[in-house]
Amino acid sequence: METITIGLTGDVMTGRLVNDHLPRVSPEYIWGDILSEFLKTDLNIINLETALTLCETPVPKVFNFKTDPKYVQSLKRASIDAVNLANNHVLDFTGKGLFDTLDTLDEAHILHTGAGRNLAEAKRPIIIEKKGIRTGILGCTDNEPGWIASHDHCGIRYVEVGDIAAIREDILTLRPRVDILVLSMHWGPNMRERPNNLHKDFARQLLDLGVDILHGHSAHIFQGVEVYKNKLILYDTGDFIDDYHVDPVLRNDRSFFFKVTVDKKGVRELSMIPTLISHFQVNKSTGNEAMETMERMRQLCKEMNTSLQFVDDQLILRLPLDY
Repeated sequence: METITIGLTGDVMTGRLVNDHLPRVSPEYIWGDILSEFLKTDLNIINLETALTLCETPVPKVFNFKTDPKYVQSLKRASIDAVNLANNHVLDFTGKGLFDTLDTLDEAHILHTGAGRNLAEAKRPIIIEKKGIRTGILGCTDNEPGWIASHDHCGIRYVEVGDIAAIREDILTLRPRVDILVLSMHWGPNMRERPNNLHKDFARQLLDLGVDILHGHSAHIFQGVEVYKNKLILYDTGDFIDDYHVDPVLRNDRSFFFKVTVDKKGVRELSMIPTLISHFQVNKSTGNEAMETMERMRQLCKEMNTSLQFVDDQLILRLPLDY
């Protein structure tokens, strides 16, 4: 049976110091040697944790992130097909910044979901067909309820954790149109190593409704992976590119490039390549850094009864699909 590989990452924040560094390097610099992995997949999805705008009007908050729209070329070089915009930074520079972001992505032919000029656009799913396999993507967040989109106002697709009714119609409407359904969700508090029971219960409800892959992010550090009814819950995929201060214990500079192999019937395999952020660039992790990152993920997954194999320089999870 034909398969495709979907590449997934955690937060990609190309603003602030990353944006300042980009004029001195090539557009693909930020991806380091992990770029080759993006080019091997059939479909790549990221959480874009910044506005693409030149707007000079920040909203009142602690951190405001924006990237010069011309650096959308960095996303193009990595063959980014789709971005989740449902997060707590897409409106950092007001509605103008969001409109600029949407226009920039549209002009670059990069698909987006999770935020929009109105609620209809924020809810609108992405559908991408590769090798005859149709993948649907939805985006939502439990961050910034004040930014919620409405029928006549721009904003984000807001879904409070536990409120399954808020997302039910989106999933049930999309499910019969696709073979694989990915929900990209920016959820939960920062710097938490494990999801709480509310998040676990909600994730399972989402999969019961029809989601095949829950692509979680927001904590800035990776969390364990759970297999539920032969489907995947990536509770948190951590940080992938940024300029953030590194916590010496929680190590928010460490994460993975998540590669999910699927066919028309569901998820077949997950491979996780350890990564490390340094000098505004993400690279494949090596040596002790890689081993510590993989061992940490293995332990977190073990707590969820998820068994991983060390294969060369990555972790592998094979799902026992019945045919």
